[in-house]
Amino acid sequence: MAEFNHVVQKDGDVNPGQVENAIQNMGEGRKDKILSDFEEFKSYLHKRIEMADSMGMGEEQMAKIAEKVGNYLSAHEEPRNAEENLLQQLWKVGNQEERHMLAHMLVRMAQNTTTN
Repeated sequence: MAEFNHVVQKDGDVNPGQVENAIQNMGEGRKDKILSDFEEFKSYLHKRIEMADSMGMGEEQMAKIAEKVGNYLSAHEEPRNAEENLLQQLWKVGNQEERHMLAHMLVRMAQNTTTN
């Protein structure tokens, strides 16, 4: 995948506008594996949060990206388990500020997730 399709560039610049392209280019098999099991989803987020943290990104930057991901998933993906269904329902009823706060909570949840 070309660098212009990535959310985080090699120089550390963040382009939240590329979130949708990055997800679409992920491939259905990989995306399905991540979204089919909530523990897998949390582990995937944890690894991405660790990478963002190591690049010096702050929680606010991570939450903005998480918010873009949440918007995309809510609009384009059907929940594959009860946890995702709850997240999608909360996302849909929340206003902009509440979604942003939920994105912060997802970042913190992912930070506290242990990976296998």
